[in-house]
Amino acid sequence: MKTAKTRLPIVVVGSINMDLVSAAPRIPAAGETLLGSNFQMHSGGKGANQAVAVARLGYPAEMIGMVGSDLFGEQLRLNLQRAGVGVAGVAIVEGPTGIAAITVASGGENCIVVTPGANAAMSPEYVEQHRSRIRKAGMVLAQLEIPIESVECVAEICAQANVPFMLDPSPAQMLSPSLLQRVRWFTPNETEAELYANPGMEQQNTKGHGVGGSDATGLGETARSILARGPVGIILKLGSRGAYLVSGSVHRHANAPPVDVVDTTAAGDALNGAFAVGLMLGKTPMESVQFAVAAASISVTRSGAQPSMPTMAEVSRLLEDKQPFDRTSLEIA
Repeated sequence: MKTAKTRLPIVVVGSINMDLVSAAPRIPAAGETLLGSNFQMHSGGKGANQAVAVARLGYPAEMIGMVGSDLFGEQLRLNLQRAGVGVAGVAIVEGPTGIAAITVASGGENCIVVTPGANAAMSPEYVEQHRSRIRKAGMVLAQLEIPIESVECVAEICAQANVPFMLDPSPAQMLSPSLLQRVRWFTPNETEAELYANPGMEQQNTKGHGVGGSDATGLGETARSILARGPVGIILKLGSRGAYLVSGSVHRHANAPPVDVVDTTAAGDALNGAFAVGLMLGKTPMESVQFAVAAASISVTRSGAQPSMPTMAEVSRLLEDKQPFDRTSLEIA
């Protein structure tokens, strides 16, 4: 009798936060005070969000991270467990848990200030304690809400074990050539892509550069600039315009379906988690990015980060119902 094939888990190394979400008519200007219309607390953190995105889609997910010894810490760890994420790699350390103060405007756009808390204690030594867990992964996802030295340690372990490494470069910061050269999938949003396509402009206003244009030529130039710095493949996250894939000779744009936007928080995390799941299920990179765009599109129709992550049934249904959107793409030779 044949046994079911073991699915290698997707391991996420990154931040675990409590999101403090205020709804406001718009994003406040510098020095301005606005009255909010609602306040909620949600489990968050880019790392934890991506792990939940994977688990919600029915794929094995494991989290490596840290929470504090305050009221939020155990609650966040328990919430990960309830979502189906393995938490053997999640430690409780003395001090506060990371938090994110999020303002969501009436149109769905948001601004976020993250205070790392326990995430700042994620040292390379702690990563090394979980070396075997990383080496046994089918894919490893990381972000930049933990110390950069720890991200570099993760990338090195993945390179040694030949495990695909996906890096979400958020919040954006300068990255070493050695780190970028170990990245299999690099997933910046539009603002981040401008920085990495124009690395000499990190202290300047980059508006109007890089991925600012939506045409094939502009997207292709941005992708090639980033590829020259080391990553093997790129997903440019374009918000309501979907995502742009660069993998080998394939340069293609996956459009997003029209949806009613409620809250864009963690849409990028939904995309990253779903893209990883697609690849692990044997989909091509283009099929995986179409799948991921659908997942992200569902997430923006709901409030909160982890509560917004869709199930496999929901993503499959959207792909079936919105066939035209995932067929419309452009390609550069």
